[in-house]
Amino acid sequence: MARIAFLGLGVMGAPMARHLAAAGHSLTVYNRTAEKARDWVAQHGGAAAATPAAAAGGADVVISCVGRDADVEEVTIGPDGAFRNMRDGSLYIDHTSISARVARKLAQEGAQLGIACVDAPVSGGQAGAEQGKLSAMCGGTADAIAQATPLMQCYSARIVHIGEAGAGQLTKMVNQIAIAGALQGVAEALAFAKASGLDTTKVLEAVSGGAAQSWQMVNRWETMDAGKFDFGFAVDWMRKDLGIALDEARSNGVALPVTALVDQFYADVQAMGGSRQDTSSLIRRLIR
Repeated sequence: MARIAFLGLGVMGAPMARHLAAAGHSLTVYNRTAEKARDWVAQHGGAAAATPAAAAGGADVVISCVGRDADVEEVTIGPDGAFRNMRDGSLYIDHTSISARVARKLAQEGAQLGIACVDAPVSGGQAGAEQGKLSAMCGGTADAIAQATPLMQCYSARIVHIGEAGAGQLTKMVNQIAIAGALQGVAEALAFAKASGLDTTKVLEAVSGGAAQSWQMVNRWETMDAGKFDFGFAVDWMRKDLGIALDEARSNGVALPVTALVDQFYADVQAMGGSRQDTSSLIRRLIR
């Protein structure tokens, strides 16, 4: 069993760490809000650390699931970051959705310290994390992925090695671009159905078995119709991810017109007070 330092116990990190503990691994956890770390330990065992560096002391593996680029850099290469206390031959896995630039930077700095790095953002949301059925899209060397896979299998149903460092993050951008377009399509379709006076339950039955079917339609049509938006991944986080994708698109010359439009619609939802509502609240921009 591995000695693991787990950094970040939010709605995704806490259940992921729980699956690792349930599999018999020894965990030391860190969270910016120390009370969350203490509460997690009280429920699942292990130990809590005051800093990422302290958590990493003696660990075979450090796993992070935090917020943004700056947060990942803080817990790894910051003054109290884990890299300062990780030994030669150890493994670092990051499940945060961040820029490919930072993922590559950490892989380079890790290599100089003898640390194997994997960027492995995940899809599946809070429900996937709770159920241990996330999809992990991974960047890094084949050896690093091989080391990381048995651990990621504790909370992932699908693990795909995409390519070198940063490839996992680029793939997560692909994922979010596709979701943004799918949600916009479902939101517009539902708005049209409601404005036309159709029975939206029967409409869903009719169209969800054909070419229009999508995960978003099957899982969010009814809740969007009911005005319920408390299903995990928040608008604030989606805008963060779309911003990363749009920045990357500007650098590689790809046009993302639908993504840019949906990002602005989410900005409108934020202005309407929906920052913490889930991404299906996009419908609020179309039905007021």
